[in-house]
Amino acid sequence: MEDKNKVNQVSEDSQSDYILEVRDLKKYFPIKTNVFAKQKGEVKAVDGVSFKIKRGTTMGLVGESGCGKSTVGRTILRLIEKTDGEVLFNGKDIFDINKKDLRKLRTDMQIIFQDPYSSLSPRLPIGEIIGEAVREHNIVPPEEYEDYIDDIMAACGLQPYHKDRYPHEFSGGQRQRICIARALAVNPQFIVCDEPVSALDVSIQAQIINLLSDLQKSRNLTYLFISHDLSVVEHISDTVGVMYLGNLVEYGKKEDIFRNPAHPYTQALLSAVPVPDPDVKMNRIILEGSIPSPANPPSGCKFHTRCSKCMECCRTQVPEVKEIEEGHFVQCHLYND
Repeated sequence: MEDKNKVNQVSEDSQSDYILEVRDLKKYFPIKTNVFAKQKGEVKAVDGVSFKIKRGTTMGLVGESGCGKSTVGRTILRLIEKTDGEVLFNGKDIFDINKKDLRKLRTDMQIIFQDPYSSLSPRLPIGEIIGEAVREHNIVPPEEYEDYIDDIMAACGLQPYHKDRYPHEFSGGQRQRICIARALAVNPQFIVCDEPVSALDVSIQAQIINLLSDLQKSRNLTYLFISHDLSVVEHISDTVGVMYLGNLVEYGKKEDIFRNPAHPYTQALLSAVPVPDPDVKMNRIILEGSIPSPANPPSGCKFHTRCSKCMECCRTQVPEVKEIEEGHFVQCHLYND
């Protein structure tokens, strides 16, 4: 009987390896001439994205500005509604649950916004900012509330006497710590980090990245880390997804992506990462032109208008996603049979 329970436990554990599964996620925004006009088009911000994130790991999501990274994060959290696809959190589709269950789910999924200045209310002291959701969701009994907030603040490098101060009294790095404490206060399992260090000085970036890493280890957190800084992504991520114009063009383990970038777009991004050695010659790949409009994307492979390896089939046919090595996927005609 005991052996049977162990087998069941192993089976359950193997099924729960992935905390998040995104399947062919799409988010289109309608284009209208004015409030009363009919829809004349749509912006394909996210156009069929699929990936998985293992529990307790970090997935980095990179790409140029406007490629749909933040929209993916916000749609996953159901801050905006999807157009199509599935988002499975702990095996349940978050778009297929009622409001009561969604309210419970809010404590398990949190977000850290890019701008620590605009994401904090200037009218509330930070003790209230951090503790507002704790009260709303009854995370701890009222008599334990103050001590609980103190512990959360301490874990994020903040002092108890900071509770009565307002956001404008803090530096950018301290404000981002407040944002992290606010997300952490409801005991989440999964956090979307939407470019959390891009607005900070380089020295402060390192402190925040190290804080996120320490919190992940101590609380078994799972991150979707959205960034355009490949050096930061390489430092913190376990897996990496590369987005271009609403599509995930390459996805795999961090080591595979940085050691053997397969997609021409990934190769171009990595070639732009500066090397701290004046004697090393940079083989920079220059992308011609600018990223096309997601309201009118190119036919075939969306990257063909800027790709130096473009073939005739790239102009008309959408490439299939191929697994070129275990766990390493790429969407490019160069790897299609």
